[in-house]
Amino acid sequence: MSHEPSQPEQGPLSLVCAAGRVAWIGQGGPPEQAGGQRLDVAGRCVIPGFVDSHTHLVFAGDRLGEFTARLAGRPYEAGGIATTVAATRAAARPTLENTVRGLAAEALDGGTTTLEIKSGYGLTVDHERRLLEVAATVEDAELTFLGAHVVPAEFAADPDGYVALVCGSMMEACAPLAAWCDVFCERGAFDAEQSRAVLEAGRRRGLGLRVHANQLGHGPGVQLGVELGAAAVDHCTFLDDDDVTALAASSTVATLLPTVELSTDSRPAPARRLLDAGVDVALASDCNPGSSYTTSMALVIALACQRYRLTPAEAVRAATLGGARALGRDDVGHLGLGAAADLVVLDAPDPGYLAYRPGLAQVYAVVRRGRVVRRPSARVPAS
Repeated sequence: MSHEPSQPEQGPLSLVCAAGRVAWIGQGGPPEQAGGQRLDVAGRCVIPGFVDSHTHLVFAGDRLGEFTARLAGRPYEAGGIATTVAATRAAARPTLENTVRGLAAEALDGGTTTLEIKSGYGLTVDHERRLLEVAATVEDAELTFLGAHVVPAEFAADPDGYVALVCGSMMEACAPLAAWCDVFCERGAFDAEQSRAVLEAGRRRGLGLRVHANQLGHGPGVQLGVELGAAAVDHCTFLDDDDVTALAASSTVATLLPTVELSTDSRPAPARRLLDAGVDVALASDCNPGSSYTTSMALVIALACQRYRLTPAEAVRAATLGGARALGRDDVGHLGLGAAADLVVLDAPDPGYLAYRPGLAQVYAVVRRGRVVRRPSARVPAS
């Protein structure tokens, strides 16, 4: 049993979990344990559970029509968010709960053991708080307040008035439920001054900072995130030399979202350039109904290898340890002693198979906090 790729010359590794943590790891048989559950993975490879640090799982409706229009040549401009806002506001709470729990279960089945979930499809005080309450029904999710997703229609003539609402009564209602504050710093959403106001208001409320940045074109989001000490700036599709230099000199993680670029047929983020400059990179799904309707981190990894030219080892690291760092977590994303016992067993001899055989369900078993949450279901034995 191995949590590192390609170690055929070593004997199998064993890992012991206790109280939901990694308690022992080494070659040969594990120390004797009284009772407990044993999982023999028969030579299959083991990696840390995926850490998906950017999702929008609480919503209603879909945007298939928008997706189909893009296939016909209409560009993605984030305007469809309003469609999801209308559907989400109209949805009953049980409908939203069923959606978020279903998507979270789907993600877990695919090996994602840590999830971040944003609000952002309510855009009123009561609706944003409701979305965070619904997101909180997902066990141990990292919750992000994204009231500054777009300016809703009722504030179209007064965007600064909406920013004041986000920074005031909406932040007051939502901050106690969240760990993070996010803002969409982009044309058609919020400019640098507005984004700064939201992020500084979030920081005053004790929230960590995140930024949607530089997705649709070059803009100030990355530089603003670095300046304010954001844990992560996400998308990072359009970067210049100064952006890369600023990221490399900071602790801010660049979270890349290749399934968004696939769905919107947009240019790939400069992942190779970022890694070569020493920037900490994460990969995430950005699961949402408009621009990336998938929870599959295996697909994210395969695309990162193909479109970003990451090695499988780099992609797996970005989807595990990179995601953990984007969330300020040191207890997930790796299998060191004392880490959360979150792991994925692949029905393959090496993690590289995630990119080598894309599109296949290769998860053999998932363990979360030391408990098997997806039972083994082998197809073809690993060789």
